[in-house]
Amino acid sequence: MNTSENRQKRSIARSWLWVGLVVLLIVGGILWSQMSTVRLAAKSYVFGYPLVMTDLTRNSFIHTVAPANRLVNMAQFPEADFQVFVRPNLDTLYTQAWLDMDAGPWVFEVPASSRYLVMQFLDAWTNVFASVGTRTTGDKGGRFLLAGPDWHGQVPEGMTLLRSSTRINWLLGRVQTNGKSDYPAVHAIQAGISLRSLDDWQQGTVIEALPFQLPKQLPPSPLFEMRKLGPRAFFGQLSMLMEDNPAAATDVAAVAELEQLGVRVGEGEPRWNWLQEHAVAVGMWLAEREMNAALESPKVLVNGWNKAPKHMAAFGQDYGLRAVVAMYGFGANLAAEASYFNAKVDARGEVLQSGQRYRLHFAAGELPPAQAFWSLTAYDMNGYLIPNPLHRYALGDRDKLVYNPDGSLDLLLQSEAPGEQQLSNWLPTPRSGPFTLTVRIYLPTQRLLDGQWQMPGIERF
Repeated sequence: MNTSENRQKRSIARSWLWVGLVVLLIVGGILWSQMSTVRLAAKSYVFGYPLVMTDLTRNSFIHTVAPANRLVNMAQFPEADFQVFVRPNLDTLYTQAWLDMDAGPWVFEVPASSRYLVMQFLDAWTNVFASVGTRTTGDKGGRFLLAGPDWHGQVPEGMTLLRSSTRINWLLGRVQTNGKSDYPAVHAIQAGISLRSLDDWQQGTVIEALPFQLPKQLPPSPLFEMRKLGPRAFFGQLSMLMEDNPAAATDVAAVAELEQLGVRVGEGEPRWNWLQEHAVAVGMWLAEREMNAALESPKVLVNGWNKAPKHMAAFGQDYGLRAVVAMYGFGANLAAEASYFNAKVDARGEVLQSGQRYRLHFAAGELPPAQAFWSLTAYDMNGYLIPNPLHRYALGDRDKLVYNPDGSLDLLLQSEAPGEQQLSNWLPTPRSGPFTLTVRIYLPTQRLLDGQWQMPGIERF
């Protein structure tokens, strides 16, 4: 190849290099010009996530399980083959209803009961705005009037007004259930819980609760439906929902950021150009990645346990926590009702694995400080119950546990059954793969809420 040809090829290469640099600068400039949009989209997605998730969850329920404004009672605990939702609770049976406050107001009645129960009402943003039951109203029961923000009628004598700031509300109630043999007692309590419109109550019309029944064909999960929403669909839905389910007065800055993004209450889908829409999509992707990271890698572990924050279900302006809970713990209790500890590692920080034997040791006087009761449940890594010959999926203070002579307690976590003398304290773990644990402490003491009591580490032996 002669010198002239070499010079020509070098000249062509330099030309392409300059073209590449120019394109890179143009693309970089365009991306940089949209960085503010990406940031606003990420923050706004986190802010609005719970409201859209509420709407998706409500729609799924009322189209497949029960219509809106009807009370639904769960009659029994799930077994190990139950895989409809993750981390099922084996402590309480549920009572629930999705309420449209514009069709109300609603009269809600709870019977007198000496056992622990809580009937919590969540607004459309997943904050608990009212809680009825053992902690707040004692064991005498009561009659309550649930009203939306625009109702200004007369509260009938003998009723307590519970006021919501949003049109959509969710009643999620729990009644303490001490195993399968306790079902009849719980069913009797559920039979005394009622929900009906004020008009029906005044006319003496009885509205029977419905039994909880899973649909023959399960719908896609709300989480799956959420991930299908593109930028215009998500923010358009958020815009329309905020018309009847307004943000709190303290959310004024977040609402202003939505407006900067082009999302205005009641206007539906934003009018973005192609570049803006793709910048918003990037922001949504980044936000969801951060939400998943926060769930998978908690910032603070004590003895290997992650504790739910004290402001759970009363989130205030902690929009990040509110969104993460909406994603993977929808319908969480107030911390004062129940505190949760979750672990997927032992005291040494190593992942909990099948084939290993573990012990959870509570020193004398250091049992979970519950004013009601506590439980420990094991799940596989997908959040499902673990099959075992005893059909035992949880242990707690209502079980016939064997305590050590000094008053301490050892719970054994392993796949193989221990000796006969230790069988009552055995919680089966999977025969293969990692697993996780959840401790639920109902009506925790102030000592726990203030962080003075912590779960002990899980020891391998």
